[in-house]
Amino acid sequence: MKIYWIVPNAQKNEMEPILVELEPGGLSYRHTPHPGEEFGYVLDGEIELIYGKKKLLVKKGESFYIFPNKEHYIKNRLNNKTAKILWISTPPSF
Repeated sequence: MKIYWIVPNAQKNEMEPILVELEPGGLSYRHTPHPGEEFGYVLDGEIELIYGKKKLLVKKGESFYIFPNKEHYIKNRLNNKTAKILWISTPPSF
C-alpha cells in the first residue's frame, strides 16, 4: 500500500484527503473503530471494502461513505491492476 498526502500537513486539519494505491491483491491497513466519517472514490481498478462483517464491491467511478464505527479496510480485487482510491477521513487517521 502506498499513501500520498494530497494536502501537506493535513493531519492538523479536520479532514485528511489522501491518494491510496494498492498493488494487485493488496490490502490497506485494518482500521479499528474510531469516531468520524470516511469517504472513498475509486479512481482506477476495483476494490472490496470490508466494513465489519460486510463486504462491498466498489468499482472505478464509484464511491463509498462510512461511519468508521466498525473495523474496516480495503482490498484490491484485481490480480493484474493497481487500484487507486481518493480517501478522505475526518478526523485525520493516516
